[in-house]
Amino acid sequence: MAATQHAQAIKQDSQDYLATALLQLLATKDLSDLTVTAVVRRAGVSRMAFYRNFTTLADVLTAHFTPIITARFDDVLAHVPQAQKLAALGDFFTDLAPTLKLAVTRGFEPVFQQIFTQNMTRFYTSISWPAITPVQQKYWTTFMTAGVYQIWRDWLLAGQVESLTTIHELIADFQTGTLQALTARHATDA
Repeated sequence: MAATQHAQAIKQDSQDYLATALLQLLATKDLSDLTVTAVVRRAGVSRMAFYRNFTTLADVLTAHFTPIITARFDDVLAHVPQAQKLAALGDFFTDLAPTLKLAVTRGFEPVFQQIFTQNMTRFYTSISWPAITPVQQKYWTTFMTAGVYQIWRDWLLAGQVESLTTIHELIADFQTGTLQALTARHATDA
C-alpha cells in the first residue's frame, strides 16, 4: 500500500512540475511554439514521465485547470443560494480574467473554453426547469453556455468597461427571456 501511495505521489509531483513548467513557458511563448522537450527540460522530468501522464501539451493544461474550475463551480452549486449563483460565477469569472487573457493570447483558449462549457452545462442542468421538453432543455443549455462564455470573454478582453452588475443583468435577461419563449412555445404546442 505504501508503495502505491508513493508512486501516486511521484506521479502527482510530475504532473505538477509539468503544469508549472508549461505555464511558465506560456508567459512568453504560444502553445503552438512549445515542444514536449522544452517543457520536460523546464520541469526537470523525463519524456517518459510526460508520456506516462499526458499525450499532448493541451492535456497538461486540461489536467491543471479542470480541478480548479470545477471546484469553484462545485462551491457555487453547493453553497450559494439560487438567486446569488450568477453573481458568484461573475466573481469567479473576474478572478479568472488573467488566465483567460493568457489562454487567448497564447493559443490555449479551446482548452479553457471546453472546461468552462462542461461546468456551465452542469450549472444549467442543476436548475429546476419549467414545463419544457428535454430537447428544448438540452439546446437551451448549449445556447446559454456558449452565450455566457462569449459575453464573459468579450467583457473581460474589452477591459471590463461595463459593471459586473450590468453583465449579470444582461445574462439574467437572456436566460429569463429565452426560457419564457420556450415555455410559451411549449404551452402552444401542447
